[in-house]
Amino acid sequence: MATKSARTRELLVDTALRLFRERGYEATTMRLIAAEAGVSQGNAYYYFDGKDALVHELYVRIQEEHRERALPLLRDGGGLAENLATVLHTGVDTMAPYHSFGTTMLHVALSRSSSVSPFSAESAAPRAAATALMDRVLALSRGTRSASHHPRLPELLWLAYLGVTLHWVTDTSPEQRRTRRLVDGLAPIIAHTVALTRLPVGRRLAADVYALVDRLSIPDPTDRSES
Repeated sequence: MATKSARTRELLVDTALRLFRERGYEATTMRLIAAEAGVSQGNAYYYFDGKDALVHELYVRIQEEHRERALPLLRDGGGLAENLATVLHTGVDTMAPYHSFGTTMLHVALSRSSSVSPFSAESAAPRAAATALMDRVLALSRGTRSASHHPRLPELLWLAYLGVTLHWVTDTSPEQRRTRRLVDGLAPIIAHTVALTRLPVGRRLAADVYALVDRLSIPDPTDRSES
């Protein structure tokens, strides 16, 4: 049974999400969230230091639920395209209840300096969990089960998932069917590309991609946006 503290925390998150959908992110204040949840403003700030922290909590919640949904469905020895499509589709399934809130999440997360950004230091744990899920996809899929696959490959698969998420946020088709078609088409393309890296020409191309990711991962001291 959840403790009173856990129930209060959950209530604040659920109340904030409802208000974000109904009134918009900017018009929703911590005072309003506390009042709607029936707790004092000071109590609300005890659990969350601001609205960004509540959005970040949703991000963490989505990552945890996505992992719980996806792992039992991955097929040991299945093709990479099949297992990757499973992870991407379950990701869309997990996010589905929050589609109306997606543009708000995107707006808040666009700045790399925001704690809600998937690239921020505060998001390190859910980012690591999401990348670990992609690593599990590679470990279970035939042809990629070797532990020798490049350590950056799970991160690249996670970046592909972020691309799918961006498309999903802006997808106005019924039940986001265009995003589903994107997943069905993208997973085999990624699988074929990964397979090509076992060939000499593919290995050279992959090395260039990994080197680029490495360079982009190192903060540039001359870039003021990093400060």
